[in-house]
Amino acid sequence: MNPSDALFIDSLRFNYTLALTVGKTKQLAKLACLWVNLTRFQTSFLSWQLEMYRLPGCHLVWKDDIPASFSNAMNWDWIVSACLGVGLAACCGFRVFVPMLVTGLATKLHIIGTMSGFEWISSWPALMLLGVATMVELGAYYVPWLDNALDTIAGPAAIVAGTVLSTSFLQIDSPVIDWGMGLMLGGGSAGLIQAGTSLLRLGSTATTGGLGNPVVSTVENAASFGFSILAVLLPLVCIVIIGIILIYVASQLARRGRTTFTRPAK
Repeated sequence: MNPSDALFIDSLRFNYTLALTVGKTKQLAKLACLWVNLTRFQTSFLSWQLEMYRLPGCHLVWKDDIPASFSNAMNWDWIVSACLGVGLAACCGFRVFVPMLVTGLATKLHIIGTMSGFEWISSWPALMLLGVATMVELGAYYVPWLDNALDTIAGPAAIVAGTVLSTSFLQIDSPVIDWGMGLMLGGGSAGLIQAGTSLLRLGSTATTGGLGNPVVSTVENAASFGFSILAVLLPLVCIVIIGIILIYVASQLARRGRTTFTRPAK
């Protein structure tokens, strides 16, 4: 093909390449090649800034000429990535290190991909540290006096871990908005679930004298692994289930707070 018969549009801000072929009759021909790195695009379709080159015998192609199906694919990928990040972040409310370990392993196996700057989570040193931390965390919750003590530091730790995981999948160009959304969505959901599990363990301690706490810990371990894997494989399904759990926990916390506030003084 003569170079004058091709029109190449290179994005100034995004990691994609879009190639269009233009016929000799100066009419836009069929789309010949479309390659997009969907794990690296960073903002919405409407904000694209394109640099255009006009070659002999070719028409200029504006961004409005790009097929709408391409825009829909970009938006859909953003939604799936956000559900993946928030779903994994919420699992930090059950166990802090389990979702991070699952994320690292899934990234290492190329099942999912994080945003640029978060590749460290799939490095071998990070996986080894997360593996050790996960085993220590899982075992510590079976120690009767230590499980309640861990809840005092698990809350802030879950919020931090949830924020990091959520931000690592949110495809937003602005770092401030990216981390802010990660804190609100990921950190908030992780903290809410962690608060619910803490109240559940306190209730078990009060009613069974701590004998039922290992059962609670086992359920939390299973939920952390199960929902983390579900978030990787079926993020949309996971986010629906997590949403139901969040609504239930929030309603229980609100009811508990309302009951405490309206309790008459002795």
